[in-house]
Amino acid sequence: MSQAIKKAIIPVAGFGTRFLPATKAQPKEMLPLVDKPILQYIVEEAVASGIEDIIIVTNFNKRAAEDHFDRMPDLETWLTKQGNLEALEQVKKIAELANFIYIRQKGPYGNGTPVLCAKHLIGNEPFAVIWGDDLVVGEPPRLKQLMEVYEKYNGPVVTGYEVDEAGTSHYGMLKTKELEPDIFEVEGIVEKPGPQKAPSRLASLGGYILTPDIFKALEQTKLGQGNELWLVDAIESLRAQQPIYAKKISGQYYDVGSKLGWLKANVDLALRHPELKNDFRQYLKSII
Repeated sequence: MSQAIKKAIIPVAGFGTRFLPATKAQPKEMLPLVDKPILQYIVEEAVASGIEDIIIVTNFNKRAAEDHFDRMPDLETWLTKQGNLEALEQVKKIAELANFIYIRQKGPYGNGTPVLCAKHLIGNEPFAVIWGDDLVVGEPPRLKQLMEVYEKYNGPVVTGYEVDEAGTSHYGMLKTKELEPDIFEVEGIVEKPGPQKAPSRLASLGGYILTPDIFKALEQTKLGQGNELWLVDAIESLRAQQPIYAKKISGQYYDVGSKLGWLKANVDLALRHPELKNDFRQYLKSII
């Protein structure tokens, strides 16, 4: 029986340059999606999947992320005096979502470094990794879908998401062998091959279930593109030693690290928001 996954690493140490100047003093992950920051959606997905410990890997300008998931007595006192009990309950619940652990990223650039930085907190447990700018909206949550594959096959699992022809030029595309509907063994990852050379229409997105042997693989992985340490390179080296699986997830994916993806997510989430959806839909109809 596979070990339950209770820890998730969320790297948020990037500079968010695609959103400058908005991210000059504000973390990209704290940009709002309607009325919650991006990072809260990511955390809520992890918690809904059974995660208890959230390890957020930060840098010097991410204080806002730490403050958001902390208690704020002055604000709570003010809301109490104002009789705004609904808002009070909302802000108090944020700090109670999970056990939050914050560490600073140290080492070379690249998305493999923050994972390696959390090695001492993971120990000998399987764990999840999700990026702070990859949002998937749907039920069951993306991480839960990956966990179910891990529980059955007892090996690392990556996120697969079906894309159109244009998407094959924007994502790493998975070469796979199908084991059962929507579950595959990974035979390789081809970086942004384009529609003619893509081995499938299954893109590799953020969201992983990994085992502790990834740390040794990361330590032995040479710096890659841009002189950075890439998690996918370590996963590829691990694939030579053990099977790596992919789950074709259901749900709607948003690259909220891009301006267009962020705008799309705001529109779609506003159309689902119980207080806004009707008025917002009427507004959209009025400008089309």
